[in-house]
Amino acid sequence: MSIAENLKKIKNELPEKVTLVAVSKTKSDKEILQAYETGHRIFGENKVQEMAEKWASLPKDIEWHMIGHVQRNKVKYMAPFVSLIHGVDSLKLLKEVNKQGKKINRVIPCLLQIFIAEEETKFGFDEQELQSLLASDELKDLSHVQIKGLMGMATFTDNKEQIRKEFQSLKTMFEALKTILPDISILSMGMSGDFKIAIEEGSTMVRIGSSIFGARP
Repeated sequence: MSIAENLKKIKNELPEKVTLVAVSKTKSDKEILQAYETGHRIFGENKVQEMAEKWASLPKDIEWHMIGHVQRNKVKYMAPFVSLIHGVDSLKLLKEVNKQGKKINRVIPCLLQIFIAEEETKFGFDEQELQSLLASDELKDLSHVQIKGLMGMATFTDNKEQIRKEFQSLKTMFEALKTILPDISILSMGMSGDFKIAIEEGSTMVRIGSSIFGARP
């Protein structure tokens, strides 16, 4: 099937309340435009430089989401245009996003990445670190950052019950966070292999790449 057909099929499977981020990392402008021409406008990248190049060359009504691990020295390159940073995994990074937002007088929307998997390669706050962050006076001073919710990645495994359990733990943290930050609305969890379980467990945003664009080379 074509990119447009894949996209249409997936959108038909998603509940109305769930936002689709089409993960376009490593994909060409031509491939992204095939998705764009269906009316889709939200794309996710995992490398700042690649995203900045695509932002420069593609239509300006695209919402670019940074879904990968972010190095602090790269924040300045995406600060002017990024619509949402999914992977904020430390107070240091949050401070850098705030610093770059302040320079250009822009409030930058962010998700806090939570570590829910059993894989050491994943990044994110654990529950205790999240509590410490929320209690810190430093967070209150970050006026150019807007925390919109949480993001997490489940373990890469065929064990669906484990995946479900990890998503449930993230949903529990999300609900607890809502009592402190009542304006949060985004729970970003679920990718091509596990988005159906994620939606069942309360995800409001899924990140899907290979099911739309095909496997990466």
